[in-house]
Amino acid sequence: MTEKKLQFGIIGFGFMGQTHAKMITEDLDYADVVAVCDINKMQLEHADASYKTYLTADELLKEEAIDTVIIAVPNHLHLEMVEKTARAGKDIICEKPAGMNAQEVEKMLEVTKEAGVRFTFHHQRRWDTDYNVAKKVYESGELGNIYTIKSSLYGFNGNMHDWHVYPEFGGGMLYDWGVHLIDQILNMVPVKLKQIYAHVENVINENVDDYFNLQFYFENGVNAQIELGTYFLSDKESWFEHNWFLAGNKGTAYSDGFFPQGKIVTTSELLTNVPGKITMTHAGPTRSFGPAPEGRIITKELPSVDVNHGMFFENYYQNFLGQEELVIKPEQILRLMRVVDAIRLSAKTHKSVDFE
Repeated sequence: MTEKKLQFGIIGFGFMGQTHAKMITEDLDYADVVAVCDINKMQLEHADASYKTYLTADELLKEEAIDTVIIAVPNHLHLEMVEKTARAGKDIICEKPAGMNAQEVEKMLEVTKEAGVRFTFHHQRRWDTDYNVAKKVYESGELGNIYTIKSSLYGFNGNMHDWHVYPEFGGGMLYDWGVHLIDQILNMVPVKLKQIYAHVENVINENVDDYFNLQFYFENGVNAQIELGTYFLSDKESWFEHNWFLAGNKGTAYSDGFFPQGKIVTTSELLTNVPGKITMTHAGPTRSFGPAPEGRIITKELPSVDVNHGMFFENYYQNFLGQEELVIKPEQILRLMRVVDAIRLSAKTHKSVDFE
């Protein structure tokens, strides 16, 4: 017996809506796109001839064949579309960010639970190669007790585009890339987040953020820093990609690029501390920052992982068949949005915020 195929409808047929439609049609043999809708008729000109097209969500939601709706509208409309879709009895995949704030996400969880529909968010960057390599290093114990993690993403183009330039629509980098980078850290370090300090700037965009530096202090002693800038100019290789640095009391690791190049770095011996006594080293007496002698630094290749963004939909389909739990749980994303709210408060007050 052939297993049931997923039948998708897509609300919002801009860049992400079209990206989803193309991927489902070309890559997922267990799914079809039934219909798409957008209030801008010109966007529908990009729809495959096999799709039904509508100008309103209400019309699309009347399609009985659709079992799952992907919501890919501007951020400020997510709550409204989740409510409409849940009340129509359709399962939901909502684009990120989940909403404009945690309060909106709380309402989403209420309405979807009441309607009894499947509900998740498209956080496909849980399946990024670089993130999974860094997570594997973190969990391996090879670095000892990890005390600091840095996740950085830099760009050069600077300016936002389309509706992303409007704060009332949910524009800005904290909502765009920020929620992905935060989600990765929260899942890498699965303990209580005790304190948050945030610096958020509008560098060359007048109304929305294009730079942030976030400091997270976790219950297990890890300090995680997330830095993003859209206007950091450099000639370094892989500068404009995601980079990681992890440090523990037995070694460090660095990873450059979305398909990472880097190393795990340890030492053959540590200098013994003798209070009150001068200890001669290769670089002179007790030189912490002198060059290491030959053979002292030991490197090892980063671990390999086998992941891709399609795994988000594979997990969703297996949940649809009743065979797996959803990896992206709505309650996790509610916590993420509470973190975003705390970030905005910290940035506004220039003070750290106690969290959990």
